[in-house]
Amino acid sequence: MRGVILGVVIGLLYGSLIPALPAAAAHSLERVTLIGIPGLMWSDLNPADTPNLWRLAGQSATGSLSVKTVGRVTCPYDGWLTVSAGVRSAVGRGCGLPPAPLRQGEGAVVADVPRLREAQDRKYVGTLGEAAHAGRQCTTAVGPGAALALADRQGRVDVYADSPADVTDWTRCKITAVAIDDLVTPYLREGRLGTAPEPLTPRARRAAVRAADARLTAILPRLGDGLVLVAGLADHGSVPHLRVAMLHGQGTAGSLGARSTHRTNMIIVPDLTATILTWAVGAVPSTVVGVPVETHAMGGGEVAARVAELRIADVAGQTIRDTTGVFFTSLAVLQVLFYVVAFLLLRRRERLPLVRGAAIALASIPVSTYLVNLLPWAGTAQPTIALVAGVLVTAAGLTTVALSGPWRRSVLGPPSVIAAVTAAVLLGDLLTGTPLQLNSLMGYTGVVGARYHGLGNIPFALLATAVLLVTTAIADLLARTGRKALGVALVATLGGFAMLLDGWPGVGSDFGGVIAFLPGIAVATLLVAGKRVSVVKLGIFCAAGGVLVMSIAYLDYLRPADRQTHLGRFVGQVADGTFLPVISRKLTAMLSTLISPNLMPVVIAALAFLVFALLRPGAASAGILPVAFERAPMLKAGLLGALVSGLVGMLVNDSGAAVLSMALALAVPLVLSAGIRAVQIDEQPAAPAMAPSSQP
Repeated sequence: MRGVILGVVIGLLYGSLIPALPAAAAHSLERVTLIGIPGLMWSDLNPADTPNLWRLAGQSATGSLSVKTVGRVTCPYDGWLTVSAGVRSAVGRGCGLPPAPLRQGEGAVVADVPRLREAQDRKYVGTLGEAAHAGRQCTTAVGPGAALALADRQGRVDVYADSPADVTDWTRCKITAVAIDDLVTPYLREGRLGTAPEPLTPRARRAAVRAADARLTAILPRLGDGLVLVAGLADHGSVPHLRVAMLHGQGTAGSLGARSTHRTNMIIVPDLTATILTWAVGAVPSTVVGVPVETHAMGGGEVAARVAELRIADVAGQTIRDTTGVFFTSLAVLQVLFYVVAFLLLRRRERLPLVRGAAIALASIPVSTYLVNLLPWAGTAQPTIALVAGVLVTAAGLTTVALSGPWRRSVLGPPSVIAAVTAAVLLGDLLTGTPLQLNSLMGYTGVVGARYHGLGNIPFALLATAVLLVTTAIADLLARTGRKALGVALVATLGGFAMLLDGWPGVGSDFGGVIAFLPGIAVATLLVAGKRVSVVKLGIFCAAGGVLVMSIAYLDYLRPADRQTHLGRFVGQVADGTFLPVISRKLTAMLSTLISPNLMPVVIAALAFLVFALLRPGAASAGILPVAFERAPMLKAGLLGALVSGLVGMLVNDSGAAVLSMALALAVPLVLSAGIRAVQIDEQPAAPAMAPSSQP
């Protein structure tokens, strides 16, 4: 039965990578208008202040726009530049509005475009305008930002107007872009855009929102047929937010998503580029990383309910962004304190049940950060308090279950419960589209925009560690019953299955995770089988992981461009020689984590405890770890496999030390709790022998 299930799952995964047949033209070319309102959030919209936007939202597909480009916040210049390039781009200097173009007949020239294209990371600026002209379509731009978005590689736009009032024919060109800057110009006048959070009073912001909405009165009725995209293209202060995204013209009042995010209610800025070119030109250059947006029907699609849901999505992202730093600092402090207190108490063999319980509780925190997303904490009046309370209550519940069930008397019982729950939650999350990792303390958020779907680096570390610990625990049980070969197969098979989900495009989409997971599985499998592991073998395993992930990425690369994930796009970058900047950015990010005050204390404390406990068991942990390995020999295989995956993962992922620190944060407390239980069993007095009965 296991083989049948595994075969079906693998078949479905393989089928998801078969290149799709070219689709017949599903639509004729349409006129597309992009209305960019930098700074617009869903919390700005209501029937009283924004009647035009509110009415349009009721007739449109709606979603969140992640405006992340290169920096922490996205200024209007960066947002329009990204629409132009179809890839994340930034101007490289202070935030502000794009410069006014130079009038040239009825059109204009954006003089900055040739200069911007000189930089390697901005060489795609002008892609949208160039593709439009290559497709024999003209472009109309209203405002400097719109001109930048539609300019070709020479900076030319066909028709230009400074304001909507100056446009005489809105239907002349297939592609039109309009810049409405009312929400950001007050910040620019204050000289605070990108330097101070929310400098405007609520009253001043409402006035700016009303002014932006009023401009639509002169635009919307004159656009005629075609598609209308409304996008809050940029941030308006030093705090990033999810912004407004609408698509009007397909007759669907539902949600707006894209395969770029694998979300039905979230898109990214390059998706706007791909959507405009798909509908107005019929072809999208391969350099554009966005994909055409998709609409999804929703039951009971009242505009108020949809807007409320999108507001909550921004609240969730903001709460995670604001809380993550404090959370990881607190976790680091707890970890270090735990090792110090455990060291002191274990030397004296004091309060062993307390240390064991604390170890299980500490190891239950990571999975609790995902399980809490089953609760509607973001919709409460105090989302931060609800989030933290939910994590703590969930962790307490898991600790109680682990230490109270019939497995509590076993050496590997409680740690296996926590490891199994962690592995099951993360694997289930992968198979259902990762709803638990989005907006979680140990996951990712669209507000930050580093990742939108799949398995993040920290969840990878937890998944690899949990899978290796729970499979080796089962292998230990099997070895005791004379089925060691089955245990070896179990570690390799279940580990391989988890690795496949981790790296598969559209599921885990994790490039570095495969490279790190494979050597960890191989080491654990060999140790369970009683084989030796050498440095040479370890190197071969790492190389095999690289070959495997590149093979998966190549299959992804064979699919149409709009269906590829970042794995397939990386193969394309290798093919055209543009991959070095990607490698450089990831290496720089990895090295920066080595000085992180939230990550390195966990790594140092956990590794120091492990090394000292193994080299000086009597002094460090009262011999607890050696006793654990003696009673459960396969536990050492799981621990070493997890450490190998964590260490390799640190070197090949841009999250760097975060990977190793989270592997240690889960593995070491669980192994220590097993050791404490082993010592407790050894110290139990033997049951008195039955006295012989006296003969009458």
